[in-house]
Amino acid sequence: MSDTHTSAPAPDAAPAAAPAALPRFADFGLAPPILQALADQGYQYPTPIQAQAIPIVLQGRDVMGAAQTGTGKTAGFSLPIIQQLLAHANASASPARHPVRALILTPTRELADQVADNVKAYSRHTPLRATVVFGGVDMAPQTAALRAGVEILIATPGRLLDHVQQKVLNLSQTQIFVMDEADRMLDMGFLPDLQRIINLLPKQRQNLMFSATFSPEIKKLANSFLKEPALIEVARSNATAERVTQIVYKVDEESKRDAVVHLLRQREIRQVIVFSNTKIGASRLARELERAGVNASAIHGDKTQSERMAALEAFKAGGIDVLVATDVAARGLDIAELPCVINYDLPYNAEDYVHRIGRTGRAGASGDALSLYSDKDARLLADIEKLIKQKLTPVGLDDFRPRAERSERGERHADRGERRPERERAPRGSAPMPRREKVDPWFLKPYEPAAPVEPKPEPESRSGKPAPKRAALLGGRPKG
Repeated sequence: MSDTHTSAPAPDAAPAAAPAALPRFADFGLAPPILQALADQGYQYPTPIQAQAIPIVLQGRDVMGAAQTGTGKTAGFSLPIIQQLLAHANASASPARHPVRALILTPTRELADQVADNVKAYSRHTPLRATVVFGGVDMAPQTAALRAGVEILIATPGRLLDHVQQKVLNLSQTQIFVMDEADRMLDMGFLPDLQRIINLLPKQRQNLMFSATFSPEIKKLANSFLKEPALIEVARSNATAERVTQIVYKVDEESKRDAVVHLLRQREIRQVIVFSNTKIGASRLARELERAGVNASAIHGDKTQSERMAALEAFKAGGIDVLVATDVAARGLDIAELPCVINYDLPYNAEDYVHRIGRTGRAGASGDALSLYSDKDARLLADIEKLIKQKLTPVGLDDFRPRAERSERGERHADRGERRPERERAPRGSAPMPRREKVDPWFLKPYEPAAPVEPKPEPESRSGKPAPKRAALLGGRPKG
């Protein structure tokens, strides 16, 4: 599902008006090839962030756009970019006629791939070329695409600099620079790479920054390269979508896996993303769900890019029911009508909660965000409530009876207890009991005299007389 939609926007972000009173994409002066691409996908009405951003971007102004995830930020900047670059579109086969004129940076490979899919869909009826480069895959096909020439480049920072270092990429003619999910880039430590990339760009350019959240650090970065930006906010900062129902279930830590299985079966969920805080935890949970009869797979940073993309495609196609993911998948995943997400672990960073639950309830649809809470999660839940300015009271899970299993550690202790009797302890306050030394049973046997040993006959010499006794030197042998 793309990030535009055909129906009216969600009530929290749209004015109280009938769809007929809302603007249409045709009202923005977009070229017929772009409108045709939108019509091919059935899109007529923009989302609130698109309705505000598209006219301003078309004016050539810098933009700082804030909206919760799933509201259509990608089309908000990609549609006007395509419109502005149409003046340079040509069908020439010469790479020199297709320099990089727009650069879109994203923090993750999955988001880069999704943005590229949207850009290619919107520009399909134009001569403009678009490609995507990210790490984890072979550079050769990317290098070939860059050498052939592209006007719109979508990239992750690290791989972009790799191509710059290989001298296959020139950014000297870039007219538009987009930083998508900028807060996530800072969280992932991309600030030095971002500064290097900005220094490679022409001084005169249009800058666009879009993100679901804007921390003070992000605003400081924006002030360093944005020029009198127009601020666009369609919802309160760090707000969650109104149509996402948030429920927190209180369960014991060791019962969380059983709780996930119970929720999947109780609600008859066929497509859900389950978030784990660690790569090891995600892999272990996916294996345990498989053993419980759930069709599950895991994606995280230790998986190769081909493995992650294969799992994601299988999930989108319905071949996998449950996708267990770390926060590498919290941004940018656009799953058509995803009904539910489950937080197996509450995130360490409260802002990641907003992005996780933003995978459901996208583009005005409804969805459920279910979180599992144990006593050790009290501080994490308090941080989330403070961020979203909403109280999330943990409730019990109906009809849930976890399996009465001993933990692996408990089983080891139990086994030791069966093999090794408990030591006797002196009553408290009394003198310590003397330590019992281990006694070898051999020493407790009664004395038994050894049987007499008959002497061996002396060897005879060749003359028939007994051989004389001789002492052997150390390390030598007696001569017979």
